[in-house]
Amino acid sequence: NNELGAYVAQPPSAVQTFENIASSQDSTAEGGCATRHGDNVDVFPAIERACSEMMEGMLDEHIVVDALQGGAGTSTNMNVNEVLANRALQILGRPLGDYATVDPLDDINLHQSTNDTYPTALRVAAIGLLRKLERQVVALLEEFQRKEKAFADVVKIGRTQLQDAVLTTLGREMSAYAEAFARDRWRIYKCEERLRTVNLGGTAIGTGLGAPRQFIFRATEHLRDITGMGLARAENLVEATQNADVFVEVSGILKALASNLLKISNDLRLLSSGPDGGLGEIRLPARQAGSSIMPGKVNPVIPEAVAQAAMMVMANDQAITQAASMGCLELNPFMPLIADCLLTSLDLLTNACSIFRSLCVEGISADEARCRSHVHASTAVVTSLVEALGYDKATEIAELAKQQSKTVREIVLERKLLTESEFDVLTSPENVMRLGSNQARGTVNP
Repeated sequence: NNELGAYVAQPPSAVQTFENIASSQDSTAEGGCATRHGDNVDVFPAIERACSEMMEGMLDEHIVVDALQGGAGTSTNMNVNEVLANRALQILGRPLGDYATVDPLDDINLHQSTNDTYPTALRVAAIGLLRKLERQVVALLEEFQRKEKAFADVVKIGRTQLQDAVLTTLGREMSAYAEAFARDRWRIYKCEERLRTVNLGGTAIGTGLGAPRQFIFRATEHLRDITGMGLARAENLVEATQNADVFVEVSGILKALASNLLKISNDLRLLSSGPDGGLGEIRLPARQAGSSIMPGKVNPVIPEAVAQAAMMVMANDQAITQAASMGCLELNPFMPLIADCLLTSLDLLTNACSIFRSLCVEGISADEARCRSHVHASTAVVTSLVEALGYDKATEIAELAKQQSKTVREIVLERKLLTESEFDVLTSPENVMRLGSNQARGTVNP
């Protein structure tokens, strides 16, 4: 009924087996299987084995419903229930569809509802993917930290509004990128807390109708043991069943990472532009031929791919926000869209961080001669001379350099305003990197 061409339902539905295992264990403890099947003690082990196989990905090909679907995820839930029931029947040596032996609803879905299992499954899936993403973000920021050290002495022009500003170092630019990703890493780590609270046991609308009290209290404990995640039952199951703002919050954190990826990937494209007719201050590793008509052209394909992934995450965030706000009374029927967008964003960001690091950042090299040429050709260097010469004199030097088509260095030395060594000290990496000034106006500290 939902052939929308969005067949990516596997991630939430595969993880949903965790709930089925936990529920089956609780059902056994409550005597559910024993009551229905009497002395047939083989039924529960068969269900448990089927769940284990699904967790290992052995049954993925049988999850065939579209990710986008009406019914708040019921199609996915029933797809999982039917696959597990029929696999259990195979294990028992029974024919497929023999639901008198193992029933998708009376056995697999016992004491459950789509409305508590689907959101819980999404939370478990998201936590697992967040942890993978965090590892990739850490690896990326550490690579930028290595570049910070490697380029610490490469003095270059810093730019504001795309105009020459003051001197900086390429290493300092890399350090800014590393720090941005360090914040992303911290936000990702902290937002997992929001997802650990689940509504499992709340059944249809959070009241727990149809589930034994003991099951409600124990289901999350079993799920916590199975996943190894610090899951906790929501104090207000009704609230946790109807509201999806937690996913909006998590998506917002992913959008922040996407924003940094987009900004930094564009910075690298700009710094490597040309390379002969642009800035060309860094070289990106060549990954493929850039044009089918222009020989020798190499494009920054990795930063461009990363930028597109980032923009897709931003679009997904808008969809998640809209879907979360469309919840109706006791339930949000648009959970499938939230699930699809959130899990897709997590996958996109994980892969984007990975290829950005391994196929781009690791291979960045500095064109020190180009950076030095830009420094000498720009009047931006005069700001470094203000402490020694004063603002008015520095302004005069800048104007003379433009009028006479000479470098600032040439003007300063011709007029004997500074010695070569004094000029070099003022424009050295150490001086450029220093926080503030520790010299008096009119002096040059070595």
